[in-house]
Amino acid sequence: MAAPHNSFKQALADGERQIGCWVGLADGYAAEIMGTAGFDWLVIDGEHAPNDIRSLRDQLIALQASDSHPVIRLPVGETWMVKQALDVGAQTILVPMVESAEQAAELVRACTYPPHGTRGVGAALARATQYSSVSDYIPTADAQICLLVQVENRAGIAALDDILAIEGVDGVFIGPADLAADLGYGGNAGAPEVQAVIADALARIKAAGKAPGILGVTEQATQGYLDMGAQFLAVGIDVLILAQTARALAKHWKAK
Repeated sequence: MAAPHNSFKQALADGERQIGCWVGLADGYAAEIMGTAGFDWLVIDGEHAPNDIRSLRDQLIALQASDSHPVIRLPVGETWMVKQALDVGAQTILVPMVESAEQAAELVRACTYPPHGTRGVGAALARATQYSSVSDYIPTADAQICLLVQVENRAGIAALDDILAIEGVDGVFIGPADLAADLGYGGNAGAPEVQAVIADALARIKAAGKAPGILGVTEQATQGYLDMGAQFLAVGIDVLILAQTARALAKHWKAK
């Protein structure tokens, strides 16, 4: 039995648009609810949400029956974190703050078994192999791992072409808020100067044969990123959806 087919990776390779959402509530029950919404992919956020490896695992389990593909965003691009995320069953990894080709290449190695990579061969212990029931996991896993790197500061933008040249990077996700802050616009991703950098980056990613991705949290921003050619686009954040909807509901009825 081979490693499960990564349909999200295949969709990116085929140039298909993938609409997703951020999952930051850090709870399996909430993740399962999000899995019924119909998104193509969901980011389980380990950078800014209060997740650890056990809660990431629990949300992967909660989404197992969903058609929404789970993407694990790590806090940082440490090899040991990649190893743990893959072993608990993630097949797609999103790594923040990638600033160089060397960093991207090391992440590719972390996602790949020896002799070409550095991923630890502890598959017998891993949920990824369904505890040794996926007999051919090790020889087939590498081809099904999808690596997405985030470029979200001036250093990353300067190194973008070199990052795009790294084989094994499937897509590059532009982080608009961090990029805007690093460019001196206080997190205002809508500033024309920031939008120009984003548009250029998305075009360069696409021209290099990689999948360009980004997050939009307003109708205007999201449509703008679609028009710029974003292929995998997150269109909301569960925390904001809950907070904004709840506040609007309370305001509506308290005003009666």
